[in-house]
Order: sequence, then C-alpha cells, then structure tokens
Amino acid sequence: MTEPSPLFETYARADIALDHGEGSWIVDTRGERYLDFGGGIAVSALGHAHPHLVETLREQAGKLWHTSNLYEVPLQRRLAQRLVDATFADKVFFTNSGAEAMECAIKTARRYHFANGHPERYRIITFEGAFHGRTLATIAAGGQPKYLEGFGPKVQGFDQVPFDDLDALKAAITEETAAIVIEPVQGEGGIRPVPIRFLRDLRALCDEKGLLLVLDEIQSGMGRTGRLFAHEWAGIKPDIMAVAKAIGGGFPMGACLATAEAAKGMVPGTHGTTYGGNPLAMAVGNAVLDVVLEDGFLDAVNEKALRLKQGLASVVDRYPDVFAEVRGEGMMLGLKCVVPNTVFVKALYAQHMLTVPAGDNVVRLLPPLNATDEDIATALERIEAAAAGLSGGNA
Repeated sequence: MTEPSPLFETYARADIALDHGEGSWIVDTRGERYLDFGGGIAVSALGHAHPHLVETLREQAGKLWHTSNLYEVPLQRRLAQRLVDATFADKVFFTNSGAEAMECAIKTARRYHFANGHPERYRIITFEGAFHGRTLATIAAGGQPKYLEGFGPKVQGFDQVPFDDLDALKAAITEETAAIVIEPVQGEGGIRPVPIRFLRDLRALCDEKGLLLVLDEIQSGMGRTGRLFAHEWAGIKPDIMAVAKAIGGGFPMGACLATAEAAKGMVPGTHGTTYGGNPLAMAVGNAVLDVVLEDGFLDAVNEKALRLKQGLASVVDRYPDVFAEVRGEGMMLGLKCVVPNTVFVKALYAQHMLTVPAGDNVVRLLPPLNATDEDIATALERIEAAAAGLSGGNA
C-alpha cells in the first residue's frame, strides 16, 4: 500500500521522480532519460545545469545569500540597470515569483492614479482565458471560475472582457478604470498570441483614456518568442510589465518593470519583500542575461523555432485525428489537440518526452532556448511516434 503523501494534494503528479539533468535532457531516479520540452513550465530557458549559471550560483553561495532590502544589494542594482538598458523601463522591483511580480504591477497601477489625485481609479480590465497567478488578487485578475471556487468573495476591482474584442473593451472602460492587463501570448490559456494590431490598439486606447498598459510577460518574456519580450514584435511599449520564470533560469525570481512615471506612487513603505532581490537570485539573473543578451542568441532562437514549428506543422497535417493546429511564436508553441491533451501528454511520457498541458485542449512545447538541432529532431520524432500511436482509433 502506498504511504500517504505529507504534501498538500494540490497536484495530480505524474509518476516520474526527476533527479538530475543536462541541457535539454533530464534523468529520473531510475536512470530513465527524458527530453524536456516543458522546461518546468517555461522556466529552464537555458536547459538544465547550464555551466555559467551553475558556476555563478556556486560562487555567490560561498559569499552571501541574504541581506534583506534594508541595505544596498550591488548585484540587484546591476541587474536592474541591465534590464532598464534593454527595455522600456526606468525602474525595477524584484520579487520571488511571477504572482508577486503581478501583485506589484497591480499595486503600482492603482497607486499611480492615487498619486495623481484619482483614488477612484482602481479597476483593472483583463481578458478571458488569462492566467496571472495563484494569489487571491491574481486569480481574481485571471477570472477563471475553476481557480476562484471555494476561496470566498472574489477580490474586487477586476473586469473581464472577451479575448481580442476591442468593442467590448471600450465598453468596459469607466471613470474608475486604472489599467488594462494582458499577456502578449496567453500561456495557460492555450498558447494564444494576441494579434499585433490588437496590442497596438491597446496602446493607443490607453494613451487616449489615460490608462496604464500592464503586460504580463511572465511566460512569454526573456527570449521565449524570439525577442527579449514578446510585445517588441508589435513595436509598442507598456507602462508596467511583470516578468518571472526564465529570468532566473530555474532559480525562483521575478521582477516588476515600470516607467518612472508609472512607478512614481511607489514611495518608501508602499511595497516590500523580504527575500526578493536576494544576492543568490541576483547573481543568477545576471548570469541569465549574460547568455540571452549575447550577440546572435535571439537570432539562433528564431532559426530553431522556425525549424521546430515547420516540423510540427508537418506532423499536424499527417495526423488530423490527433491534432487541429500548431500555434504560438518562437519557442512558445502549442499543439491544439483533437484527442484530450492529457492523453497526448501521457503518450509523450511513454516516448520519454516531457511537455505541459494548457487550456483550450493544447499541449505546450517550451524547450530550452539553446536546444540543439539534434534535440529538435528528436522531439519531432517522438511527437510523431506518440501521434501515430493515437491515430486511427488507437487512443
């Protein structure tokens, strides 16, 4: 009889116990090797045990782990400056996670209007299918009933509109509206890229109405779509942006980026964190940027992404009873399934390949940005083998 787990029963975990990894590959406690195209849900952007990240963490671990934000953290200031230099932002607040980065973004947007003498402007418009985190505020922002059920009254101040519906969005704006929050590519929602035209319309609408544009790039950022951040494809700039996942390459960290204007209400005492921006996280964050900002790195991501997407499109064409389409940008791709996506994820387990299910019956492919051509070829072979096993009534 299996011993009861001491863990909260909040995950239906696969019966795979992982032990160590290298690059795109991860090994379980039985010695079985898996091709990891889930990346810990878009976190391990440089694969497992990347030498530069490992050495940086080891070096910092022997020096200093934690100080709190009561004192200067030199590595924090350096990472913030590098992010400012590479983006639209003037200011950065470091967190431990994506949900915390979104909480900071929400507070920053509301506080901006308070500082401008309009405390009544606190409501935030979000979009159906969104996922912004698991805190009480971020599940309210996401608005999905399955995440809200059983936790008491929904946190007030969030208004949801249909995805890519400009008329509905305009109708939802009131004198209490403070900001619009959107993921440039919905991740949990099923790898749904927001049309470039719609992102541009959002920027223009925010400028017209005096609203702040807040982007959730927790999953789509740090090179995942072939640009440092996905909104760059639309040629727009947000006022506030939440980042996490890949920014630490596997080490827990996040960040809220903002223009100086948007962040002007965040004065001493308005927000804080004990662990956020600690020396260990900052060392690794700088190491991740060392790699991602290298000349040619994002060009290589785009080349590999095109090869992967073309290969997936070919598999989709050959197995129309398993797949409906391939969607997404860069190395943030999704297979819209005809069979239940959980069935296909399990079929890939049998092929020793890891992926991630998402909404809208999609299977997410989130490989390391530095996956090799051989890794991509192997992934396509294993996806085809799994599809063949499910095709023609074999599911």
